[in-house]
Amino acid sequence: MKPDLIQRFFKKLQPQRERLLIVDDEEELRKLFSGFFEKRGYRVSTAESLEVAEAKLAEEAFDLILQDVMLGDGDGIEFLQRIKLLQPGVPVIILTGLGYDEPVLHEATENGAAGYMSKLLPLDQVLMEVHRVLKANAAGSSQDTAAKLEIAE
Repeated sequence: MKPDLIQRFFKKLQPQRERLLIVDDEEELRKLFSGFFEKRGYRVSTAESLEVAEAKLAEEAFDLILQDVMLGDGDGIEFLQRIKLLQPGVPVIILTGLGYDEPVLHEATENGAAGYMSKLLPLDQVLMEVHRVLKANAAGSSQDTAAKLEIAE
């Protein structure tokens, strides 16, 4: 076998790393989160605005989005509807710098957010929430696939 064929073969055997999109207008937070998740094996893309996020969502599939509730160019909760059109089924965790806010939490979950958390939490807690949402989404996808297979039969 040729060397490039061997590399492609082994690449297919390696587990696929989850792809995260971090959408926040604070550069330091994007750098902190991307470095943290990359060190833990995630593939990370970042966007500083909803406009950039929309372009990335049109180009690449993601497994999870961590998105600020309010960005310079728009409302992160309203943007959830756009995400549903571009990548149905991708879970979104809404981030806030304001701490716990019941009305915002309610609006986020009502609009399809899979999670809501403070940016000020320790990174290990952010990681636990990312794991929880990815696991729940994978379980939901498996159930959806099983249901589609039953219908097809």
